[in-house]
Amino acid sequence: MVVMGKIVAAQGILGWVKIQAFTEHLDALSKFKGWFLSKQGHGWRECHLREAKPHNKVLLAKLDGVEDRTTAEKLRGMLIAVPRSWLPETADGEYYWSDLIGMQVLNLQNEKLGIVDHLLDMGANDILVVLQDGQQVMIPFLKHVIHQVSLKEKLIRVDWQADY
Repeated sequence: MVVMGKIVAAQGILGWVKIQAFTEHLDALSKFKGWFLSKQGHGWRECHLREAKPHNKVLLAKLDGVEDRTTAEKLRGMLIAVPRSWLPETADGEYYWSDLIGMQVLNLQNEKLGIVDHLLDMGANDILVVLQDGQQVMIPFLKHVIHQVSLKEKLIRVDWQADY
């Protein structure tokens, strides 16, 4: 499964939900008629999408079986995923965010900077949020900073100092 978003809130009284999409384009999730939902990333259950529409910086969605606000509120915090086989192959130098999460980050001096916890879309570029000993290090995902991404080794090598 590839996590593509998260339900962050109920919207209105008719069972719509607000989704924070982890995709390049906000409406990319609406291209799939079915999604899989999970609270912790395991025990996925399938759901069917009736309708979706972009709204500001979130995606609003109506799911089968969710007819009121109370039911929609119970979905808050659910991760949304699709099977990897449903996604197109990536080009060289392109990665799905979910592939980067959990990777070890080393700088060019072989210092361990931590593990990728999540990514942020800051508009101009993405940011790797790396955790080490409870501390966050934010590293811009730019060509001159990211020197190597090895999916096989689960390693990202960066031109970044531990004390930045």
